Amino acid sequence: MPSDRLDGVALVTGGGRGIGASIARELTDAGMKVAVSARTRNQVEAIAAEVDGLALVGDVSRRSDVEEWARRTETELGPIDLLVANAGLSVRETSAWELEPEEWWHVLEVNVLGAYLSCRAVIPGMLERGRGRIVLTGSGAAYLPGSRNTAYSASKAALCRFGETLALQLADHGIPVFFFSPGLVRTELTGDSFGDDAPWTPPELAPRLVRVLASGRADALAGRYLHAEHDDVEDLIRRADEIAENDLNAIRLRR
Repeated sequence: MPSDRLDGVALVTGGGRGIGASIARELTDAGMKVAVSARTRNQVEAIAAEVDGLALVGDVSRRSDVEEWARRTETELGPIDLLVANAGLSVRETSAWELEPEEWWHVLEVNVLGAYLSCRAVIPGMLERGRGRIVLTGSGAAYLPGSRNTAYSASKAALCRFGETLALQLADHGIPVFFFSPGLVRTELTGDSFGDDAPWTPPELAPRLVRVLASGRADALAGRYLHAEHDDVEDLIRRADEIAENDLNAIRLRR
């Protein structure tokens, strides 16, 4: 278990349940003050009460809601040192052409636009203070063949490319941006879609990885694709120069 002790303030979107709630608990355990956001009031208030944090209710795809979350977090807890843009959505999809267009598009509004709005809301303050970190919850669906959900896969592919590009934009400002896959974690989002025999990822791995990323020890891995289960982050930290030199842990076309 990571021994990193942290301080400062974290904003975790999609923190009312599942992976986001576990990340909020881990960051609180590490010493951070945590604000959690979600659409469902009773869920987000329960997690906020558990971590003695701030509950923020609203829609991550709505600009006014996200900007209000950032404002309240900084007013009530202090400057945001860490954003974990974790809010995500999927839909049951057998055939893309049978989904209502609005339903298909809403997945991208939450998973991509929501992450962008969250980053946009916190980056100016981070730039002004000269510090901060951003973590985006991605998915293996961004690159793995065989996924049959066009909306979710497209959204996570876009999110990973967004994260890598944003990391390049912020590199000279000292604000690392990370994106990672939590693995196949059994949550309300994944439900029973994969069955009991699926290779489920232990749910504690994603929060532990986020804790390491928040510590600053892994800043040299900014913009790299990280997997909570299949990557040993301590090994990657030791090999950071090699990873950068050979452009490893990146989603690339190889010919």
